[in-house]
Order: sequence, then C-alpha cells, then structure tokens
Amino acid sequence: MARLSILGVSVNAVDLPAAVTEMAQAIVEARQAYVSTCPVYTLMQGHERSDVRVALNGADWVVPDGVPVVWALRAMGARQAGRVYGPDLMLALSELSAHKGYAQFYLGGRPGVADELAAEMRRRFPALKVAGIYSPPFRALEPTEELMMIDQINSSGAQVVWVGLGSPKQDVWMAQYRRALKPPLLIGVGAAFDFFTGRQKQAPRWMQRSGLEWLFRLVSQPRRLWRRYLIYNPKFIFYITLQLTRLRRYDINPE
Repeated sequence: MARLSILGVSVNAVDLPAAVTEMAQAIVEARQAYVSTCPVYTLMQGHERSDVRVALNGADWVVPDGVPVVWALRAMGARQAGRVYGPDLMLALSELSAHKGYAQFYLGGRPGVADELAAEMRRRFPALKVAGIYSPPFRALEPTEELMMIDQINSSGAQVVWVGLGSPKQDVWMAQYRRALKPPLLIGVGAAFDFFTGRQKQAPRWMQRSGLEWLFRLVSQPRRLWRRYLIYNPKFIFYITLQLTRLRRYDINPE
C-alpha cells in the first residue's frame, strides 16, 4: 500500500476493505505486525512528539481513522483512500476471524471493560474465539507485571490482539512490545472498547461521514476532550495547509 507523509507521519492511502485484506494476510503469514489507527489527534501527536512519531512510522499500517486525514490523503492525490475507522475495523476483522477461526485477545480499558467487550463481540459473532483479556494498570508496569502480561498474551494462542489504551499511549505500547509478543497482529483501536461496551456513544453516521464526529464527541465529553479538538484541530488545518500549498515540507523522519 502507498504511504504518504502527512506532517512527517507516514500514513497508508487505503480504505477499509483493502486494509482488512492486507491484515488478514499478515495473520496467515504469522508476521509480527502492528496497526495504528490515526485520527487528527494521533497524527498531531506524531507531528509534535518524536516518541509517537517513531512508533507511528514503525507501524506496518498507519490507517486514516479520521475523515480529515482521508481528505488530506485525497488532496495529495490518493483518490483511493477511505476511512478506516477503528470500530469498523474491529467489526470487519472480528467477522472474518469468526469465519476463519482466528482467536482474539483484548488488552486495555478499566477493570471489567475487556470482559464486557469480549462478551459483546461473542454476541455479535457467536463463532468468535476469545483467547484472553488483560487490563493493565494506569501506570508503568513493574518488571514482574510486564513479564506476566507478555506471558499471558503469548500463551493465549491469540492471532489478533486488540489494544485499547487510548492514543497515543497504545501506539507507543505496540512499538515497545511488538518484538516480545507472538500474536501476528496488534491493532490499536482507541475508544472502540468504550463504544462497544456502551460507555461512550458513537456519533451518527452522517456526522462521521461529514467530518463532524469531533463535534459530537466534544459535546459529549467537553471537559476531557476540549483540548484535543479545540487546540489540535486548528493546528492540523494550519499545518496541512502549509504542506498542501508547498510552503512547508514534512519528510518522514523517525527522529
């Protein structure tokens, strides 16, 4: 898949069906791959923070999770680009996994969230195999905890690990642990854990398609999300305008 630099972050010019096909092949080949779903906020974190940029540019796929990111790719000539929304990716790959027998592991969320997510995915896809769940503490892991987590995931027999730690924490986490983990595919899906367990509401589809999902989420959680949308959205518009008008160039630079 073609990858284009958006503010120094290498993003795949892909749509959902193509992404699912490619990721399914990674499972078949037992590759050690990881996927970052990239809305505007994650992209801006990669633009501003070198650790996030290294994690994103090291991913096998950085998919355009946000509609503005899709618009940017298309403005750069990638007409085939479409939104690869984290929850939609989870549903599509879970359906495929239920058919193919690929086992899932759910990592993230507050205590109980991963259990509820596993139950919800089984409800939607009764044949889906759930290999395990783990909710890490909201702090740096002690060495013994780290070893326990790695062993739990590796011994589960999972082919897909869904990572719901929030962005960009989940992207840095996947970059850190990818080599230590046996499952072929790690996928960071952000708020999908809370969406599917009913802790957060998803924006209506018409708002998603029109690029207004940020407004729905801001109104729903103003105290938590005001900085993400009211600061980083205008920043993105400013910097991507500079890039598209060639007033500034952003090479893909891991450092």
